[in-house]
Amino acid sequence: MAYNKIKPIDRQAARDWDNYYESFVASVHADLTETPEQKRKRIAALEADFEAWKMYYFPKYCYAPSASFHKRAANRQLNNPEWYECDVWARELAKDAVQMMITLNQALTGKKRSVMLISNSWDNAADLLQPYKINLESNERIIHDYGQQEMPGSWKRGDFTTTQGVSFLAVGADQSPRGTRDEEVRPDKVIISDIDTDEDCRNSETIKKRWYWFEKAVFPTRSVSKDFQVIWLNNLIAKDSCMARAMKMADKVDIVNLEDKHGNSTWPEKNLPEHIARIKSKISTAAYESEYMNNPLAEGDVFKEITWGKIPHLNHFKFIVVYGDPAPSNSKNGKGSYKSVFAIGFREGKYYVISGFLDHVTNAEFVEWYYALRNYIGGKTQVYNFIENNKLQDPFYQQVFIPLFNEAAKSKGFIGITPDTRDKPDKFSRIEGNLEPINRFGNLIFNIKEQDNPHMIRLEEQFKLLNPQMKSPADGPDCIEGGVWIINEKNTAMTPDSFKTWKSPRNKHRM
Repeated sequence: MAYNKIKPIDRQAARDWDNYYESFVASVHADLTETPEQKRKRIAALEADFEAWKMYYFPKYCYAPSASFHKRAANRQLNNPEWYECDVWARELAKDAVQMMITLNQALTGKKRSVMLISNSWDNAADLLQPYKINLESNERIIHDYGQQEMPGSWKRGDFTTTQGVSFLAVGADQSPRGTRDEEVRPDKVIISDIDTDEDCRNSETIKKRWYWFEKAVFPTRSVSKDFQVIWLNNLIAKDSCMARAMKMADKVDIVNLEDKHGNSTWPEKNLPEHIARIKSKISTAAYESEYMNNPLAEGDVFKEITWGKIPHLNHFKFIVVYGDPAPSNSKNGKGSYKSVFAIGFREGKYYVISGFLDHVTNAEFVEWYYALRNYIGGKTQVYNFIENNKLQDPFYQQVFIPLFNEAAKSKGFIGITPDTRDKPDKFSRIEGNLEPINRFGNLIFNIKEQDNPHMIRLEEQFKLLNPQMKSPADGPDCIEGGVWIINEKNTAMTPDSFKTWKSPRNKHRM
């Protein structure tokens, strides 16, 4: 195996994985006692029945019986050498493993001679191609029946040719697939697996560029006069994605979700209802729908409803967090990001959005909001004031907001502000991952007494308009996520197991 394209830190892990995989495959033993005639008849019978063929050569992959959609896909591809198919199968439905077995059947029986496997990067493509390579070089049953496959000098990670002249090539998205090794044999099968990523699908220009690359650089590698297969493998993670565009071109689109329309497992022999229920309980609805149900949520579908309810008396909260997101703009013209400050409390497993502000305002007005919330709470409980202050915002915080807070303190009194310097992940992922499960179970509650407050109304609208492409403003939900995160951090710190006691030495300078 060639490791030159793998980061040094990953090389040992790659070697360990390959060693495990080789032992996994090599443990499949051939029967060396049969006669040549018995062997010939057995191979002929297996090649006439793909299900029997794959279970014989790949018994450890077939630990669960094939689902009906697996069988139908194999039948379509093995009987249509000129074919364009999109297998829009959810996670955990073995799309890559099934495709490997179909493709190796085609390669070993002479139906395909040049296979190209494409993914979102060269490393991912090479990783997906590695099981093909290891099976061809180590699977005793394949070698016994079809001969030695490893071609000395043409056998490296992501680029190898069998002794029968069948080539396999890994290609990363946007890389040139032209000028392959054997120009007389053009690719006759292209597999595109997991080419869409969440990040790419949030940028329509990236998808447009990648689709243009596929149609102009990849598809024309085929021979005009010879059979050619294009097989797309990806769950549908966005409405505008390479898979979504390929579906419009395909001869066959096969959409299979983890559950059918009645809520039953589509592969019950492998995925039990309790397994599915466990997954659903631990991730957000948006994540589950996208990854397991091929349902990228439309605008407004992440937070379908917001719960408005009665807020406990403020002195019943152990503490309240007032969290502010200053945004970079200092204008009131309605453009750019919204500034936001909200007071959030926690009690008995529920997070309460007590009151706050969300608007296009000046920096000075933003500072005034903290004082307005201080007056609103009126000293009824401890208040912790935070302001978002990541690496990009820090100079702005130091140069602009500290002077503004100092100036306001002269007439209104001092407010202690703590900067939140957390290195935050992607905004949508944070909001959707950290707040959607809370909201879904009715544990994110907006103060019903503030239902006519235009800032709270604006906050509700931003929650409902939240989408993976982040086409609508999400500064309010982002602010709430920051406050909830601070509350969780403080609650964790206040648990009994988190405290240690010790005797402090006396300080003669302290009264």
